[in-house]
Amino acid sequence: MHFLLILLPVFGIFVTGFIAQKTLKFDIAGLSKMSLYILSPFLAFKTFYNHPLTSAYVYYAFYVLALCVGLIVLVYLWSAFCHYKNQDNCALILASCFMNNGNYGTPVILVFFGSAGFDIAVILMVLQQFIMSTIGTYYAAKGSSDVDGISQNTVLKKVLRMPIIYGALFGLIFQLVHIPLSKEIMLAVGMIGDSSIPVIMLILGMQLATLHIRQIETAKISFALVIRLLISPLWAMLLVYFMPIDLMAKKVLIVLAAMPTAANTTLLAVQFNTRPQLVSTATFISTVLSLITLPVVLMLVQPPIMHL
Repeated sequence: MHFLLILLPVFGIFVTGFIAQKTLKFDIAGLSKMSLYILSPFLAFKTFYNHPLTSAYVYYAFYVLALCVGLIVLVYLWSAFCHYKNQDNCALILASCFMNNGNYGTPVILVFFGSAGFDIAVILMVLQQFIMSTIGTYYAAKGSSDVDGISQNTVLKKVLRMPIIYGALFGLIFQLVHIPLSKEIMLAVGMIGDSSIPVIMLILGMQLATLHIRQIETAKISFALVIRLLISPLWAMLLVYFMPIDLMAKKVLIVLAAMPTAANTTLLAVQFNTRPQLVSTATFISTVLSLITLPVVLMLVQPPIMHL
């Protein structure tokens, strides 16, 4: 029951966005652009500025990158087998290879693993933010055209125009060279950045309001859900087996890998028109199904049944 209470606000925001879109008919693309180009860069700056770099980042950075790349390879193989178009392939990558370890994952880790686990979750959130800003943006841009063989230069130009990358880099630079910022400035940065999280979730709810049952592509959605909720934690379990970190950290990494699809993927899919309905549907359904799958994963990793 406590687990469900933690997630209740998440679903409350989704429902609010859904109802708002049904009744008021917002311009989803415009809201998405505002969040992606104004709010999210401030959140990236704040995240990278506030969390000091430690040696643990090396292991965790390897883990996040290896987890993401491994899942992307699986999507490529499946897409080739099913003869999916470039846009479908990129949409499936957005829908299955990036987990929601921020507003969803961190409170779950805090409840089940305490402050020590929460610190690890924050580091993973920072690294995941960077992966989403680069690799996630790359595939969203690459899938914005339904023409296979889109110019790599065109894709890279779209990625380099995304301000969220520069928000993260400036936050990291300001931290490393010890550039102080006043409380007033950080308050303003925090207010703008923190507002991006509920706005993104509202946009997801709005996007779902435009979905019709007949438009749900069962085969593709099912594949994305299997990757995100089943294969991802299994792949994470294999990765952490070889990592020289303590047992609790390994458990935290496995649980975070079992989180549903990141809500940011819907933002990217809407902005670049990379099958937004497919991505948003996978995000929502994976979030709902995680109410069943996450307790199972937590039950498996909490007892010392696996010698990780």
